[in-house]
Amino acid sequence: MAPALLSEEMNDEVSGLDLDTSLSALAYYTRSYLPIFENTAAADTHWVPLPDEVRNYKKLKRSQSVAESIGSNSSLYSGGNGSSYSSSSVISRSSSTNSLNSLNSLRKFHFRDHIWTYTQRYLAAEAVEEAAAAAMSNSAEGEVEEEGSRDGMRLVQLLIACAEAVACRDKTHASALLSELRADALVFGSSFQRVASCFVQGLEDRLSLVQPLGAVGYNNIAATIGSVGDTDWEKREESLRLVYEICPHIKFGHFVANASILEAFEGENFVHVVDLGMTLGLAQGQQWCQLIHSLANRSGRPPRRIRITGVGLCVDRYKIIGEELVAYAQKLDINLEFSAVESNLESLQPHDIKREDREALVVNSILQLHCVVKESRGALNSVLRVIHRLSPKVLVLVEQDSSHNGPFFLGRFMEALHYYSAIFDSLEAMLPKYDTRRAKIEQFYFGEEIKNIVSCEGPARVERHERVDQWRRRMSRAGFQAAPIKMMTQAKQWLGQVKACEGYTVMEEKGCLILGWKSKPIVAASCWKC
Repeated sequence: MAPALLSEEMNDEVSGLDLDTSLSALAYYTRSYLPIFENTAAADTHWVPLPDEVRNYKKLKRSQSVAESIGSNSSLYSGGNGSSYSSSSVISRSSSTNSLNSLNSLRKFHFRDHIWTYTQRYLAAEAVEEAAAAAMSNSAEGEVEEEGSRDGMRLVQLLIACAEAVACRDKTHASALLSELRADALVFGSSFQRVASCFVQGLEDRLSLVQPLGAVGYNNIAATIGSVGDTDWEKREESLRLVYEICPHIKFGHFVANASILEAFEGENFVHVVDLGMTLGLAQGQQWCQLIHSLANRSGRPPRRIRITGVGLCVDRYKIIGEELVAYAQKLDINLEFSAVESNLESLQPHDIKREDREALVVNSILQLHCVVKESRGALNSVLRVIHRLSPKVLVLVEQDSSHNGPFFLGRFMEALHYYSAIFDSLEAMLPKYDTRRAKIEQFYFGEEIKNIVSCEGPARVERHERVDQWRRRMSRAGFQAAPIKMMTQAKQWLGQVKACEGYTVMEEKGCLILGWKSKPIVAASCWKC
């Protein structure tokens, strides 16, 4: 990924700024996927390509100066509904003399905003080319395009144009595009219409919070969007249960984690599991019921004592889960102790975890650590230092394998659009169109993640998913060593046993196991030792 020379809040100092590197922010996502492009019907149709100027915009000399970059006064998109592009919609190159005159004519107060606006538009052009390249695969010249493919591409273009307008704080244009999107992005439509509806909600929230061009930052996002009522929590809890029952994502994490924990506990009589977040507070403690059952039936004798410590803010819920686990362990003649530590991950300290001599300790993190990834990396480093001081035999890390934490809004938007399009495509293959369970999963679980990625900034943006390669670098810097997971055969057998929908795959990449949908990675599991 290119260096983040430009962020959501621009620096006042712009002297010596190199737009070469900042304009390639979208280069970090390399595995694009949109289900509307993978349909047989769509693959056999011919999509009308963008004008030559748009397709060839990368041929522009990348080493242009700041003055040359600012010298362009053309728009990336036509001023209509944003769904079509004219030959004048690319960044033009004027002479250096005219550019310098344009630069000098700008008031100093608006200099930062001018650079920021055109940078965002350049990023949108890259996003359009990515979508166009996927759409043109296997197209036959002269064939008539089918209605579904045309609607899908039009929806993609509208979403990108609207995201650009929101990024540039053009409320008038963005509002017009949102009105058009609301009519096309149907909650009970095709898989892409359904995922588009979630992105439309996120764009609406973001637009309502942006300040006019020339101001810095956003309004109070945390107070407006970050508040969650009791009703919302109930919907979230129900949708989490449905995701666990229907989608293999969380089950995959539990399966790999338990297999790794069993290996680490082999021959140990006193074992201790520290569970960060208790899998989002998933009721019944399914992961630990499976682990207790496996430990009770392992070869040789079962452990003399098992301790489980849940870390998080939902202590009352954790205690209920703990009581159920103790009762389940008693039926298997297993001595189980459960405790809960009321603390968010950023505030966790080593002394909060009560350790005893002779016990083997492991740390389990299922879809948790991405929430403490911040711009400064200090919060995550603090958590990893605490875990390292506990000296666990193994740290199991399961995270979404996607890059939703880049410095540029448009880059995050496009990566999220590709990622969640794959997930919604898998849901369409598993559940009927009007199944209420599908709608709840889409709107109240994955939809909430999408809205957080699209609409929130600063501390309110907690869905900061990163690719497994980035996690590998972070863990290495924190002093952890990779412990390769060697269970590819078992993982494929597990995928058949849970009767996952055809299209799900398990891949091995540098010692990590990755669950994917067709060509798109969804969840990655890795193990680490001190």
